[in-house]
Amino acid sequence: MHDGIYRKLCELLALEYNCEPGDFDGGENRLTLPVLRPGRRAYSPEPPFFQMVTTGSCAVATADEELHPFLEGYLRKKPGHWLFELPNLLPLERELARFGRTLTSTWHMFLPAGGGREPLPLSLRWYYDEEILPFYGDPRFPNAICPAYKPERPDRIVVCAVEGEEIIGMAGCSEDAPGWMQIGIDVMGPWRSKGVGSSLVKLLKDRIEERGAIPFYGTSLSNYHSWNVALNTGFRPAWVEIGSRKLLRGD
Repeated sequence: MHDGIYRKLCELLALEYNCEPGDFDGGENRLTLPVLRPGRRAYSPEPPFFQMVTTGSCAVATADEELHPFLEGYLRKKPGHWLFELPNLLPLERELARFGRTLTSTWHMFLPAGGGREPLPLSLRWYYDEEILPFYGDPRFPNAICPAYKPERPDRIVVCAVEGEEIIGMAGCSEDAPGWMQIGIDVMGPWRSKGVGSSLVKLLKDRIEERGAIPFYGTSLSNYHSWNVALNTGFRPAWVEIGSRKLLRGD
C-alpha cells in the first residue's frame, strides 16, 4: 500500500487506541486506557472493554483498567502479531470470562495498493446518500449496506449491477470515520463466482478514491472468497483487530 495511506491509518488507529501513530511500528506492545475521541470509527457509543490491533509487528491494546494487571503480563515479551493466534487468545478468553465478556472474531482489514483486475462490462446504477434509503430492510443486501440508516456511519455510495430491472449484485460503502469508507458486497446466488463482486468492488473503490476518500475492506480469517475479492480489486492486508463483547445467554 502507499506510505501516505498507511500513515493515515496509523493516525486513525491512534485516535481509537489512545496512543501515538508511531506506536504501531515500535518494537514493544502498548497498553492504554480507552478514550472516545472525535474522528474515530463510530461502532459503539461506549468505550471498548478490550480491543487490540496490529499492523503486522507490535500490538496495541486498549482496555478497561480492571484488565490491566492481566494484560501487562500478557503483552510482555510476545511478538504482537502472535497474540492473535488461537493458543495465545485462549488465556485472554478465560480472563475476559471473569468479567462476563468473550472475544469477538478477528477482523482482517485491507487498504488499497493500486492495480486490480479490470471490471466486467456490466449495466450499472449508482446511488448516493438519501438515494440509498429505499434499500434499507431488503434482506438481499446484508453486507453492502447497513441494516438501517446510521447517522454515526452513514452509507454514502451504492453501485448495483443489473440485468434488466433485476439487481444481480450491490457494493456499498459506509463512512465509518471522516473520509474512511468501508466497502461491503452482496451478489445474488446465480451470479456468484462470475466476477460480478470483484467488478463492483473495484468500481466502487475507484469512485471513492476519485472523491478524495480512503476505501477499506474487511473480512473474516476463513472467508477466502471475500479475501480473493479484496486481492483481485487491488486491496492488500493492512491490519488485524479483535475486541470483546458481553456474554449472552446461550454462549
